[in-house]
Amino acid sequence: MQKEAEELSGIDVIIPLYKPGKEFFTLLDSLENQTVSVNRIILMNTGREFFEQLTAGTDFQGKYTNVQVVHLRKEEFDHGGTRHRAVTYSDAEIFVVMTQDAMPADERLLEQLIRHLSGNVAAAYARQLPGPDSSILESASRQFNYPEGSRIKTKADLEEMGIKTYFCSNVCAAYRRDIYEELGGFIRHTIFNEDMIYAATAVGAGYAISYEAGAQVIHSHNYTNMQQLRRNFDLGVSQADHPEIFAGVPSESEGKKLVKGTWRYLKGKKKLHRFPGFGLQCGFKYAGYLLGKQYKKLPMRWVLRLTASREYWQHGGEK
Repeated sequence: MQKEAEELSGIDVIIPLYKPGKEFFTLLDSLENQTVSVNRIILMNTGREFFEQLTAGTDFQGKYTNVQVVHLRKEEFDHGGTRHRAVTYSDAEIFVVMTQDAMPADERLLEQLIRHLSGNVAAAYARQLPGPDSSILESASRQFNYPEGSRIKTKADLEEMGIKTYFCSNVCAAYRRDIYEELGGFIRHTIFNEDMIYAATAVGAGYAISYEAGAQVIHSHNYTNMQQLRRNFDLGVSQADHPEIFAGVPSESEGKKLVKGTWRYLKGKKKLHRFPGFGLQCGFKYAGYLLGKQYKKLPMRWVLRLTASREYWQHGGEK
């Protein structure tokens, strides 16, 4: 019988790294001070030289004795494959996947994240809060995608929630190993979206995904319109490559909800003058998404200009 989440003595944390800055030490310290103990922190670092530059002159191994560092070449990195490889280094019943720029909001992040990770719940993801330098539009986006109320999502929610049923973010998410192994884990080769593909597989198999609003990380980006287009191009590519998951649950309805939600948010903040800029941003996002969905019809030189993940295409692309 699997242990209940609250009975676990510790968990493992997996973090892919690329050119980390000194704020990464703050993240490690925050993880060490959680109310739930961390057994191991597994770092999948791309580019040994960047990590060595960061840790030069420090007693990194002496201070962070539970940290395991695995160095990768840039061409080896894959959103799904690298994270799956990290899981093979862990033997914890629950492992947490994070990004290097996600900062725990408090010492109860992990405690709150795993509190419902039992029964039929396969994975749980945290609420993302905007950082202090976040733009008003990015804050509105965070409020829409990560609301105040928690929710456990199953196949029964597809009619109401559509594609949002499958939403899960490896910016900070916890997974049960037993179900992960049963379902085959993260897809090994993907441009993007390995977390959502796994969540959709879990929901399709009868499991649930939990959104834990009490588990909070500071994480936001003030992307330019072209950066938004490129990210959404990659999102479209991932959906085009997996019609078995995404074909029956179109994303467009979520876009309409985002527009309405952002209007209300900006109105409440007395910032409606920012709405035209939001509309322009939506145009770039939607254009990127549509182009990504049709990427197989585009010449490769266009794909390389539109993607945010040039290395993916330069080292094989779709396999």
